[in-house]
Amino acid sequence: MSAARVLVVEHENGTGPAQFGERLTARGLDLDLCRPWAGDPLPATLDAYDGLLILGGSMGPYDEAEAPWLPESIGLLRQAVARDLPTLGICLGMELLTVACGGKVRHSETPEVGLCELTPLLPASRDELFSLLAELDSPLRAVQWHWEETEALPDGAVPLLTSARCAHQAYRIGTSVWGVQFHPEVLAGHIADWGGSDDGPLRALGLDPPSVVRRVACEDAHLRAVWGAFAERWGAVVETRRTASVRH
Repeated sequence: MSAARVLVVEHENGTGPAQFGERLTARGLDLDLCRPWAGDPLPATLDAYDGLLILGGSMGPYDEAEAPWLPESIGLLRQAVARDLPTLGICLGMELLTVACGGKVRHSETPEVGLCELTPLLPASRDELFSLLAELDSPLRAVQWHWEETEALPDGAVPLLTSARCAHQAYRIGTSVWGVQFHPEVLAGHIADWGGSDDGPLRALGLDPPSVVRRVACEDAHLRAVWGAFAERWGAVVETRRTASVRH
């Protein structure tokens, strides 16, 4: 049987799948990286795919003038939800998922940037993907880099993680469509360029960009272990669902 195939949508240069992609590729999954910002056409359907990974970007989910392909990304997310196709929306990807399913996204009054602590909610312990996070003995930390956030969850969404500044850090729709507001894919090396390009906005929040990157670097081992395992678990979900569909 051929490898499971995942469509990866990259919305902006420098926001690729990073360690998430490395872990999925190491598992043997076939990643089809689509870069609409560079002119790649998004597929009209998900018929050829076993999973969907929607990445982040500096634009918001309503910024169609800046990123005219966003409605197409939203359309793909609606297809994924209708099929219960294994899907993960990261940061902007989660915001697009929220919009696609009738929820509401707003500009955050307290943007989260850099290393932040997350709190698992009770449903996380019973979730196929998030249960491994609920079992951790140490505090759960991840990289944040967002100025938008989900204000109202879509109907039927199951909240999984929260944080002090942002109520909706992760949720699930159906059995295998997930959105996360944070960045499980990045390490300090990946966000070094983000700190440079967002120097002004970060300083306006009272943050020193090099210090933000250094703090993430101190946690790189934790981030690599926890979110690398998370990536592999998501890859396993993709493979399991594909095997089940082939049998039927």
